[in-house]
Amino acid sequence: MELLIMAYALKTACARNIIGVIPYFPYSKQSKMRKRGSIVCKLLASMLAKAGLTHIITMDLHQKEIQGFFSFPVDNLRASPFLLQYIQEEIPNYRNAVIVAKSPDAAKRAQSYAERLRLGLAVIHGEAQCAEMDMDDGRHSPPMVKNATVHPGLELPLMMAKEKPPITVVGDVGGRIAIIVDDIIDDVESFVAAAEILKERGAYRIYVMATHGILSAEAPRLIEESSIDEVVVTNTVPHEVQKLQCPKIKTVDVSLILSEAIRRIHNGESMAYLFRNITVDD
Repeated sequence: MELLIMAYALKTACARNIIGVIPYFPYSKQSKMRKRGSIVCKLLASMLAKAGLTHIITMDLHQKEIQGFFSFPVDNLRASPFLLQYIQEEIPNYRNAVIVAKSPDAAKRAQSYAERLRLGLAVIHGEAQCAEMDMDDGRHSPPMVKNATVHPGLELPLMMAKEKPPITVVGDVGGRIAIIVDDIIDDVESFVAAAEILKERGAYRIYVMATHGILSAEAPRLIEESSIDEVVVTNTVPHEVQKLQCPKIKTVDVSLILSEAIRRIHNGESMAYLFRNITVDD
């Protein structure tokens, strides 16, 4: 709301361009319709446009298709070069590592990291907890009515319930360093569960790399008590309090690329240099 109010104030003051720098775009996971829910990203895009913004600089959107919700340019910068540099410089013997996707959905991102580091790839298939889209959220419509009459010619087929397969690791992690990569780490239960599975399969060190470290609620305590050796996140979201609670959390500074993007836009220079060597799956 503060961003919208400031943008509208600038619009009413006849500013020529209003550029919003939003390193972590909120509600970015709500970019698809689940059951009959709302697509919050589309709502935010409309609100920002209505408030007067003409350009947005952000980093690692959860889905790249979110850029299509906006009626003005969006520069979706990438944090992967900084995280790759951290792996090469700060992880001892990283050549003995394997990049891990904690779910098949994250396999493309993990593959992008693995190809650039020339490392192996592993995917964890099957999850113990329910996915967000499978949870009963109370939005069944219309509500159940007793003795409801059904049209005699209308017989809808029953939807088969989806069964979760047992958790398996596709790929060899025995005697290796496991590096789990993702874009957002908020509720850490799934990361902790993945770390336990990797430990059972023989991984001797486990790192978690993510762009946005939300780390809400009990996340620092759960990380401290887990098999995870280190959680590496960027400073797109402030997490100084969480670092005091858990020394395993490390920060990678990405202010350099954000400041360079601001400078290039201000001077009317090309942004292509900031997207060099960026793959489609990154």
